[in-house]
Amino acid sequence: MSYRPQTSSRRNSGRGRGKVRHEKGKTKGQKHRSGGKYLLEASEAPTFEEVVEKTLGRLSNLGGQIFAFSPFSQYYDDWLLSLKSVLSEFESNPAVNVDEEFVKERSQVIADIELKLAANRREEAVLEEATRRLAKQNNLLVQTDAEYADATQTLSSKRNSEVKRLTRRVRDFEEELEETSQMKASIFSPFARRAKSHKAAEVTRKLDAAKSELESVAKAFEVEQEKLHGEYEEKKQAVTEQVRSLEKKVEGLETDGSVENRQFACEELVNAVKALVQRKPPLQ
Repeated sequence: MSYRPQTSSRRNSGRGRGKVRHEKGKTKGQKHRSGGKYLLEASEAPTFEEVVEKTLGRLSNLGGQIFAFSPFSQYYDDWLLSLKSVLSEFESNPAVNVDEEFVKERSQVIADIELKLAANRREEAVLEEATRRLAKQNNLLVQTDAEYADATQTLSSKRNSEVKRLTRRVRDFEEELEETSQMKASIFSPFARRAKSHKAAEVTRKLDAAKSELESVAKAFEVEQEKLHGEYEEKKQAVTEQVRSLEKKVEGLETDGSVENRQFACEELVNAVKALVQRKPPLQ
């Protein structure tokens, strides 16, 4: 009867001591791990100088960034987002203590660059429209040349056909006049002589009229050709002047007009950060 309680007491006592030792060990381990984590976080936290150096470097990189292809305005929003992100990370860092003056300077720089980029965007839109107009004018120039060539060919065909017809008439009258002159008329028949003379005069009149018409038609076609050429040159000159003017405008399309503005903005922000460092010590 006395064995069972002693066994129970010894078993309970062992459990209690084991439990206490286990909890003490666990507490000690927790404290060790917690301390290790604290030391790790403390060693990874950047210093104030490192935060400033990193921020200045990122601002310099953004200031020197060159966009690859036009339209360059397609990169503006991402660039602004990156710029604001750099500033946000800098200001929210626990090691940094920004003041009201820095916030004011930073806000003014951001507002200015946003306005300038908006102006660059509008200017680029104008240049893109000029490029489209230039393409249309170049097409119009090609079309003008083609239309003039077609009109010249049509006029030339018409002139050749008309001149050929009138030349044939002149030749026919010349042959008829030659035949008339070779007609023999009896010297004893006044009627025959008068008939021959009358016919020769009639054929000569028709021949002269045909020659006159041929000359007149040739002159008319020459005048029409000159008129056609003059209209063509006038139209072509107007289109060519438009092309040259537009070409001068679109020359700037391959150059990013925002480079200087973005570089200046980043330089201003770099100066603002440096001025802040001079005014405000790092947070302890």
